Amino acid sequence: MDEFDAAILNVLQEDGQTPFTELGEQVGLSPSACHKRVKELRRSGVIAQQVVIVDERKLGMETSVFVQATLKNQRQATLSVFEKAVSQHREIMECYLMAGLSDYLLRILCRDGADYERIHADILTRLPGVDRVITNFSIRKVLRRTAVQL
Repeated sequence: MDEFDAAILNVLQEDGQTPFTELGEQVGLSPSACHKRVKELRRSGVIAQQVVIVDERKLGMETSVFVQATLKNQRQATLSVFEKAVSQHREIMECYLMAGLSDYLLRILCRDGADYERIHADILTRLPGVDRVITNFSIRKVLRRTAVQL
């Protein structure tokens, strides 16, 4: 990856629908050269996917809840079963294997406290291998970045 690829990625991370003519003007390449580079960045997996970022609040999803989950043990089979189960629930937006006091950190997106109560009862308490969960409610989002600094 060279400086042109980095420049292309910087532009596309801000607006993934930037036309190749505009992209070329911004990075100093022809539209066809930009198209070729973007195609290669996709093929190589550097561009993993292009998505639309929605305003969660405007969709009525007002609450982010961060859940620390501790499993009964850390055997690979237990971790794998837990991770597979977590991936089945669309309410769980992110899941990280952690080092520290808990095994996993989950970000849950829900409408409100009552919606989280449903998720807690119907999903979290039924995830395989879970020994304990600690719940933290977000008061407000201060910062959210989606672009990787290049």
